[in-house]
Amino acid sequence: MAGKSPPNAPKSKGEHGADRGAPVLLSGGNPQIAKGYGDAPVEAYIAAVPDWKREIVRRLDTLVTRTVPGVRKAVKWNSPLYGTPGEAENTWFMSLHCFTNYVKVAFFRGTALMPLPPGASKQANVRYLDIREGDPFDEARVASWIRQASVLPGEKM
Repeated sequence: MAGKSPPNAPKSKGEHGADRGAPVLLSGGNPQIAKGYGDAPVEAYIAAVPDWKREIVRRLDTLVTRTVPGVRKAVKWNSPLYGTPGEAENTWFMSLHCFTNYVKVAFFRGTALMPLPPGASKQANVRYLDIREGDPFDEARVASWIRQASVLPGEKM
C-alpha cells in the first residue's frame, strides 16, 4: 500500500503543531472555531477550550440553554454568541470568550441588568463578568443576568 500511512501512524501536524482539523488555540487559549450557527459550532468551541475553563464554559452554556428555552447559538469571532428566540438572526444578548486566566462573559445590554455585572467596558452598554479558576460561581445570580439580558433588545452583530 504505497502512499498510505499505517493505521497507528501519528497524524501529520499542521500550524502550531496541532493536528490538522483540530482547532488552533489563539493567544490566551481561546479556540479558533469557524463561524457557524446552531449547537454544533458552540459544542466544537466547548470541546476545544483548554483546562479548567472548559468546565466553566460548559456550565455557562448549560445555564443559558436552561434559562432561555429555544436560545439561538452561534460562533463568530471565535466566541459563542447567544440570542433570544424570535429576534433577528444577527441579534445577540451575550457572548463568552476565553483568556489566559479567566473566562469573560459579555452582556451586551449589561448596564440595564440589576445588580450590575461587575466589569465595566469602554462600550457604553456592555458589562462583563470575569470568571477565574477557583472563583465561586453564583449560579442564581448569573441565571438572573441571563434571564434579564434575554428580554432586552439584542445587539446586532
